Amino acid sequence: MVAAIAQIKDSDEPRWVMQTGMNGGLPTYTPKVLILGAYGMLGHDLQKVFPFAEFRGHDLDITDERKITATIRDSKPGLVINAAGYTDVDGCEDNRALAFMINGEALAPIALACHNSGACLIHFSTDYIFDGTKKSYRETDVPHPINAYGESKLLGEKNIQENMDDYRIIRTSWLFGRHGKNFVETMLRLSHEMPQVRVVNDQFGKPTYTADLAQKTMEIAMLDPGIYHSTNDGICSWFEFARAIIQNVVPCTTAEYPRKAKRPAYSVLENTKTKPMRHWNEALFTYLKERTP
Repeated sequence: MVAAIAQIKDSDEPRWVMQTGMNGGLPTYTPKVLILGAYGMLGHDLQKVFPFAEFRGHDLDITDERKITATIRDSKPGLVINAAGYTDVDGCEDNRALAFMINGEALAPIALACHNSGACLIHFSTDYIFDGTKKSYRETDVPHPINAYGESKLLGEKNIQENMDDYRIIRTSWLFGRHGKNFVETMLRLSHEMPQVRVVNDQFGKPTYTADLAQKTMEIAMLDPGIYHSTNDGICSWFEFARAIIQNVVPCTTAEYPRKAKRPAYSVLENTKTKPMRHWNEALFTYLKERTP
């Protein structure tokens, strides 16, 4: 009946166990997985990978220390996955206090509650904690964010590390998925609204499909605590990414298309700890094939 059993670490009473081949072939988890931000773009795909988890979204304010502490204490999860966050990069410049509260300060009580409950915490961070002065970044490189979003996410990482040991911080980049606003949908919309769409050709990174990242999250949950870089394989500029989506796109420079938040020129994350995911072009093909118009 059981095809495989994997647990985070050996103990007499493992905090959570994945079992495949049961419940109609779907994985089950013992004792419990709690997903915060379960109804966002990434959260929806995490629900498919962890179908028997407890899902919490807007009904739980992660910045409310009393409520988040009580939720984790009473839920008694073995694994908490935090997919909640303020991801509007330009909006973070206008709303710095809110960005730092959601992306940074909230992680201290979440991590402490996980530590006190004996739960593992998985948290998602960003390529924008780096300044882009290098061509690529490994997990051990020193962060130096150049915008409020990156600063707030880096604070979140630090608060996790200061309050617990059993964490996995997953840094990722350029997310697109079927359940939220993303670059792919923006390009498709603008392509119908404009004769030409201008996209910057001097910012480079790695697009990442949330469905693939959600699957990789399961794998990383069973690895040692620490920081992980996880993206789809392949490097491109925003223009090259756009050109794979629409035809009426033309390149421009960052200087020609200024934004409120400064973006790193190179935010390429090197994955040195896990097997690379498929190329972003292949993931994009799957997304376009399966998306709902």
